Amino acid sequence: MPKLALTLACWNYDRTRALLEGRIRPDGVDLNYLNIPVEETFFRMLRHTEFDAAEMSLSSYVLSLFQPNRPFVAIPVFPSRVFRHSSIYVHAASGIKEPKDLIGKRVGTPEYQMTAAVWIRGILSDEHGVPADSVVYVTGGEEEPNRPEKLPLDLPPQIRVERIGPDETLSSMLARGEIDALYAARAPSSFRSGGGTVKRLFEDFPGVERAYFHRTGIFPIMHTLVIRRDVYDSNRWVAQSLYKAFCAAQQETYADLAETAALKAMLPWLPAHVEETRREMGEEFWPYGIERNRRTLATFLRYSHEQGLAKQQLDADQLFAAETLERFRI
Repeated sequence: MPKLALTLACWNYDRTRALLEGRIRPDGVDLNYLNIPVEETFFRMLRHTEFDAAEMSLSSYVLSLFQPNRPFVAIPVFPSRVFRHSSIYVHAASGIKEPKDLIGKRVGTPEYQMTAAVWIRGILSDEHGVPADSVVYVTGGEEEPNRPEKLPLDLPPQIRVERIGPDETLSSMLARGEIDALYAARAPSSFRSGGGTVKRLFEDFPGVERAYFHRTGIFPIMHTLVIRRDVYDSNRWVAQSLYKAFCAAQQETYADLAETAALKAMLPWLPAHVEETRREMGEEFWPYGIERNRRTLATFLRYSHEQGLAKQQLDADQLFAAETLERFRI
């Protein structure tokens, strides 16, 4: 019986590499894995539904569930997770020394609806008393002009969002002090240049992020994995097949990180990092599936609604293919 030909767009991660290289093959699927950077994948999938399945911004996926045709269905695989305290950058002369100093400032973000920005705004509100509507957001390309929102926004009036000029970039505006801060998934070039004009709000971000995790139990989810709705409706078994394969690929990475005979990644103190992470976060510190991620997902869904993105607060079970919510046991 011929296998189902399926094209997947996903970046090259250690936890997905076994799929990219063909060592693990989803049951019944002839997988064509396209290694594409996330911004391009999201744009092409959201604007043109080019792929059968794709890595997807969690925020964009949630917004897509409010479209009439609900073009995607997700499986509870999370190829990207990042603590985002490290992703808040400030102009050195802005007067921003602590989070509450952000109130009343002009803050850049490439897209208001991007997942990293949703998490940052929510954490600043919950943990530091900086409400999402207490700043003016300035959107556009971080390094290249004219980055659009991938999905149209319909925000409440208390959320103020302005577009930058057609020749401007957020990184250069931050360097010149034309915006006071930047919430961005990628470190801006004006920070990487090392001139000292741009710095992180939380300079000791690892310590701040560890404390946040111990306090909340949340390891923020950035991306999930979606299947185009027509592909899923015609082949309901694909959701479980992909989910099992992604879990198997992740197990390879857990094993690689535990190897001490030779380092599988170019980090001199990799065993120390792994041992510390397991002490802090548990053996399976990057969980897939829904049960161990309910609190994280519920928090994100609350943030999306509070920030004027999701038109109602969804439940985590509403995000994923029903077949992936139960686990087969012998």
